[in-house]
Amino acid sequence: MDTMRLIMVAVGGQGNLLASRVLGEAALLGGIPIRMSEIHGMAQRGGVVESAIVFGDAKSTIISDGEADVLLGFEPSETLRALNKCNLQTVVITNLAPMPPFTVAIGKGAYPDLELAQRLIREKTARLIALDAVSLAKGAGNVMSVNMVLLGALLQTGTLPLEAEAVKETIRTRTKKAFVEANLKAFDLGLDAAASAG
Repeated sequence: MDTMRLIMVAVGGQGNLLASRVLGEAALLGGIPIRMSEIHGMAQRGGVVESAIVFGDAKSTIISDGEADVLLGFEPSETLRALNKCNLQTVVITNLAPMPPFTVAIGKGAYPDLELAQRLIREKTARLIALDAVSLAKGAGNVMSVNMVLLGALLQTGTLPLEAEAVKETIRTRTKKAFVEANLKAFDLGLDAAASAG
């Protein structure tokens, strides 16, 4: 099978690592070779969390600049920051709900303009799906299900060698029982939103 390289970027606490595990286990269920790595950084202090997932026969999880087939951004400024990993064939899925860093909150920094950010991403990649994953997660009954909304949007693109049902099965078995229903609903809302977004 062809190698597919996915970069996932988030801010600590957004559920990037759980989303990575769900994709990894879904791949294993489907017999798909997979390699994963994570960079936690200052995740507990709201810092960047990055996951690299390579589907297919690959010897390394390193995704160099310009090599990502897919970029999944949980936070818009982090999506923009990871744009160097993309190329003109990359598909980008991003949450549009910002989580400004502390420096912005105290007036020592400026948050990027979201319209400009989307324009830049569209110029440098093949496709952008931008959605308000926080609103969709709230609609599913749990604001913490942003990660599941984004997984649904990711699966809708058809870029990964995974079936939506395999991911849903992993959500059922690997997420806390109290959140399974909301997580599955969030996943479906992400699927629908990405289909509508083009």
